[in-house]
Amino acid sequence: MAIIRTQVGIVGAGPAGLMLAHVLHLQGIESVVLESHSREYVESRVRAGVLEQGTADMLRESGVGARMQREGLQHHGVELRFGGEGHRIDFQDLVGKSITVYAQQEVVKDLITARIGYDAPILFEAEAVRISDFESRPRIHYEQDDSEHEIACDFLAGCDGFHGICRPSVAAGQIRFYERQYPFAWLGILARVAPASDELIYTYHERGFSLMSMRSPEVSRLYLQCGVDEEIAKWPDERIWEELRTRMATRDGFVLKDGPIFQKGITPMRSFVAEPMQFGKLFLLGDAAHIVPPTGAKGLNLAVADVRVMTRGLVEFYKNGNREELERYTERCLRRVWRGQRFSWWMTSMLHRFPNEDGFSHQIHLAELGYVTSSRAASTSLAENYVGLPFDSPGLF
Repeated sequence: MAIIRTQVGIVGAGPAGLMLAHVLHLQGIESVVLESHSREYVESRVRAGVLEQGTADMLRESGVGARMQREGLQHHGVELRFGGEGHRIDFQDLVGKSITVYAQQEVVKDLITARIGYDAPILFEAEAVRISDFESRPRIHYEQDDSEHEIACDFLAGCDGFHGICRPSVAAGQIRFYERQYPFAWLGILARVAPASDELIYTYHERGFSLMSMRSPEVSRLYLQCGVDEEIAKWPDERIWEELRTRMATRDGFVLKDGPIFQKGITPMRSFVAEPMQFGKLFLLGDAAHIVPPTGAKGLNLAVADVRVMTRGLVEFYKNGNREELERYTERCLRRVWRGQRFSWWMTSMLHRFPNEDGFSHQIHLAELGYVTSSRAASTSLAENYVGLPFDSPGLF
């Protein structure tokens, strides 16, 4: 049985694991990334596509943002649409910042390319089956090519998502969960048609929420609120486009052009937080520790924020022998996580129809949207949360 020795063992080659490995490399800290799937699978996994300004800045400043800079779509606002009218929230005017539309799988490709380029270890199709001794001398036990192997490390980063092995390895009495299941889902599509707008359009309609987004100047990403028990087979392309046109219609004749749909799926909506996020020398990052509904575009960005906090702690430990930042990992991360949860919950509640809502509830939705789009103070609150709240402390990208 082969045993690999490294400073930081990272389970999961998603954005959190790859970004952590990359910035640690820049600081001279060794790591090994373990991923159960193939490189092709990881690079084609479609996920979120909105980067906060702080996330985009971190990619640029750490040397992996060149392609994002060329191909990403910088947006200076979003539109909230309701009552047949659109209302633009101008990020640049309100808070002087922007967002970048750049798909998560593209971020993953850039980070993998960088890591392979400087010949740092990343093990694909290597499945972590358990972790051990993470209170003292962490080990990752994994299988690859029908053989068992181990990674011995100083610290262990659980970046293996909601269904990974790291969080369930913690004893039940040591961890607390906060959860909320939403009584609806999103039906999402990718279509080969130019986006109907230069910026995202969030629509509240009496038939339910819809969202017009994009992945490139030629590919649109659109969503519809649907029931949690919906079957995708009952949503042929024609029905999807008709429902989108109905919900996004405006009094001035907005036209949503359709095109070939090449991917569709239904995503449940939930909020989840695990507390604490550190157990001895095991740290949970990204979806392993927290899930947000996608309405506020916070999932990937919160994962990158976790990376920033853990990197700061590891740099302090290895360069100065100081454990204080590592010991404050949960505190620092959860402060931002709960603010992200609040914003995502608020956006979700404001823009979706809940089951059995009556006319009173419908009017409350309209009144809330009317206030947010007519009050500069309310618009500013939305803008500063959407583009990303400031980090607790400066430095390290």
